[in-house]
Amino acid sequence: MSSQIFSAAVIGGGIVGLSIALELQRCGESVLLLERDTVCGGASYGNAGHIATEQVFPIASPDVLKQLPKMLLDPLGPLRLDWKYLPKITPWLFSLLYNLTPKRFQHSHRALMALNSLALAAWRVEQHIRIDGSLLVCETENGQSALQKHGRVLNELGVVNEWLDYAGLHEREPALADTQRGALFYPHTGHVVDLAGMAADLQHAFIQAGGTISEHTDVSDIQLFSDDLFRIIGGSKAFEAKHVVIAAGAFSKPWLKKLCGSDVPLDTERGYHLMLPQSLNILNVPVSSFERKFIMTPMNAGLRLAGTVEFAGLDAPPNMERAQQLFHLAESMLKGRLNRQGAVSWMGFRPSIADSLPVIDRKENILLAFGHQHLGLTQAPLTAKLVKALYFGEQPAIDLSPYRFSRF
Repeated sequence: MSSQIFSAAVIGGGIVGLSIALELQRCGESVLLLERDTVCGGASYGNAGHIATEQVFPIASPDVLKQLPKMLLDPLGPLRLDWKYLPKITPWLFSLLYNLTPKRFQHSHRALMALNSLALAAWRVEQHIRIDGSLLVCETENGQSALQKHGRVLNELGVVNEWLDYAGLHEREPALADTQRGALFYPHTGHVVDLAGMAADLQHAFIQAGGTISEHTDVSDIQLFSDDLFRIIGGSKAFEAKHVVIAAGAFSKPWLKKLCGSDVPLDTERGYHLMLPQSLNILNVPVSSFERKFIMTPMNAGLRLAGTVEFAGLDAPPNMERAQQLFHLAESMLKGRLNRQGAVSWMGFRPSIADSLPVIDRKENILLAFGHQHLGLTQAPLTAKLVKALYFGEQPAIDLSPYRFSRF
């Protein structure tokens, strides 16, 4: 057993957990970061790299529901449900539908707005991040009308965007094919050009500040050892800490049940990416497709194609055809041919709660920060600051009542 008693043990070494650990360590706490695999090796490594502050609406909407039958019939389309997983995910789906009622949909929207309005400022602009904006493009007349309407709604809400017509879009991104008719440009968004480098720098800062990392530690038990001390068991290792922070993403649900006696409708969206290391300097900023439902992000190591949603749980093997399909979607949107030499496909788990909001909360000496769905990268530094406020009993920057675990 470790002889050191830590101030806090953070369970989960994704970008959210690492950000929290660093924030608390910089405040003078002794922090242990526990990760079942490698730090920032899951969805924090494989995400699109997009700091998506413009995404202020829940992941599902009544409009999306109308498109569901068509999407589900396409095995390589933007949404797939493994029918063998249907019995397990059915309660989550019912909760999702419940949260589409107008009142609850607007509640989730306002809560996402509150987080994303402060998210970009919480990031420390550094060498791995570009704050150059992003594009949401369209290639159909219906798409153009929908985007222009969406842009007006967002501007009224204070989410700044600009409509680019055909000429304006192709002046900004000359590599896009002539089929792309126009776009919304979001100036106050960014992207990470080197996710691994950023994670390495954050880990280095954490260790330099005195933090401790234990990788390949699959936590099997957390026990309240005494009134103010937890014992954390991971394989042959055991640790003691005065506080526990649950930031284990898609793997957080059992810990909430064990430690807080509560349940939340948390499931996993399996996302895919295809990394093209030989396709460099094609785009200037991330480009998402309104019709095709995926994103192309320029990174130092190549062009990352990311997207799709698959509901199949944590145990089913990946279907890498879904990653390969992204290549065909991207190539038809660009003038030149993409180079797929050395392409690497990936699948990972996004932790999604049915109302599209994370849990950010505290119960006694247990702190909770998980369920950020597509916005884990976007909201990680802000979440760390909010958890720090809960940890020290300070006034958080926003009202945290919408993110309580007891809301269900």
